[in-house]
Amino acid sequence: MIEHHVRVHPSADRLPREDQLAWKLASVATGTEELDAGSTAMAVNRVIDNASVAVASLLRRPVAVARAQATAHRTAAPGASVFGSRSRVSPEWAAWANGTAVRELDFHDTYLAADYSHPGDNIPPLLAVAQHTGRTGADLLRGIIAAYEIHVALVKGICLHEHRIDHVAHLSAATAGGLGALLRLPTETVYQAVQQAVHTTTATRQSRKGEISSWKAYAPAFAGKAAIEAVDRAMRGETSPSPVYEGEDGFLAWMLDGPDSDYTVLLPEPGEPRRAILDTYTKEHSAEYQAQAIIDLARRLREKAGPLDQVRSIVLHTSHHTHHVIGSGANDPQKYDPTASRETLDHSVPYIFAVALEDGTWHHERSYAPDRARRPGTVELWQKITTVEDPAWTRRYHDPDPERRAFGGRAVITLADGTVIEDELALADAHPAGARPFDRPAYTGKFRTLAEGVVTRSAQDAFLDSAARLAELSAADLGGLFPAVDTEAVAAFDASLPKGLF
Repeated sequence: MIEHHVRVHPSADRLPREDQLAWKLASVATGTEELDAGSTAMAVNRVIDNASVAVASLLRRPVAVARAQATAHRTAAPGASVFGSRSRVSPEWAAWANGTAVRELDFHDTYLAADYSHPGDNIPPLLAVAQHTGRTGADLLRGIIAAYEIHVALVKGICLHEHRIDHVAHLSAATAGGLGALLRLPTETVYQAVQQAVHTTTATRQSRKGEISSWKAYAPAFAGKAAIEAVDRAMRGETSPSPVYEGEDGFLAWMLDGPDSDYTVLLPEPGEPRRAILDTYTKEHSAEYQAQAIIDLARRLREKAGPLDQVRSIVLHTSHHTHHVIGSGANDPQKYDPTASRETLDHSVPYIFAVALEDGTWHHERSYAPDRARRPGTVELWQKITTVEDPAWTRRYHDPDPERRAFGGRAVITLADGTVIEDELALADAHPAGARPFDRPAYTGKFRTLAEGVVTRSAQDAFLDSAARLAELSAADLGGLFPAVDTEAVAAFDASLPKGLF
């Protein structure tokens, strides 16, 4: 790996393009050629994972709205497919609809380091453009692996959240790079596209604060759509704000650490295998990633805790991120509100721990149902749960050694009689270093579980066969990556929603 130091430069420096981060990211994309076998296999897993959560969310309102907007933009062949529809639409709108479907349940992959990310959000725009431009499965794989490489590098090197900048700014750069690799574009073109994508998708983290709205699902879809538009514009010879990262009025200077910004981004050397996708991990449970180990811990503690009406208090000792983003350290009263939105509840670790402790399981719909959240016993227990930051867990969260890095916490349950029950879990069971690491059978099982009642068994088999053969798929075969569903039932649901402009 090569260390790239990124800092602010005044315009008078005339920083050469080759020294700019956007150019270096573009070079990673255009230099992605021979694909690592392990990375290829994991990319297939993530295609399966995305389809799993997309089909499970087809009849959720934000997904239906995005789909309705997309199908209002039908295009002449080839176009791109939309989950739940037979329509072929313009690729940027397919990315919008499919990206929302993938993100809605907060149930696909993650990578955590200096910043946060869901790298699987790169796949919908890449697949849409691959279909529209007649690329093969091998081309799509190259784009996915390049996008993950860029995304992970940015998340490791540049923290956005400490400045309350939303993490999709890194996503858009990665998607633009992935599209460049997919299409085998010149480095100059990808460089311009990366800069426009970053410039137009930088937003605040208010989308993840307080009463969290449905925009949480739309945000990555917006970034993917913007990245496609940025690539289209760059392919036509247009330029973008430059240098977008290092400029004196740019990203670092005014949105991150300021004029004295100094970041280090690790990128692969020319010819080095692209293996960053292997550092990422998916979710077994539909909730914010830091809640994954907490759910598993609650399930483990269920029998030890005894009657829950005897609980006096529960304190979760955990990392800075868990405490301040999904814990009581956020100081968001909405995280304790039984009438809060589903998007808010999946970012409330006190709620999540309470329900997992009571039920001993977690379900992407039932665990968030309004009547479940308002159950009196649950509300009473929920209000007794707080989080505290433990410096030891924060250090483990950021530990550069993957063997020591951890995203869990320690639960201290105090009962009415003074008895104290403690246990801790460093990693979710499904984490690569967890008790039950996700492998291909686990991804397949997740798909079959979420597709039940939505996708017939034969259609499930057809999809899984297509995904497994991704590297061999022709351009015409990419439609097999969209599981067949009852599109008439989906259309009927869509028709019941209010109409917009399109």
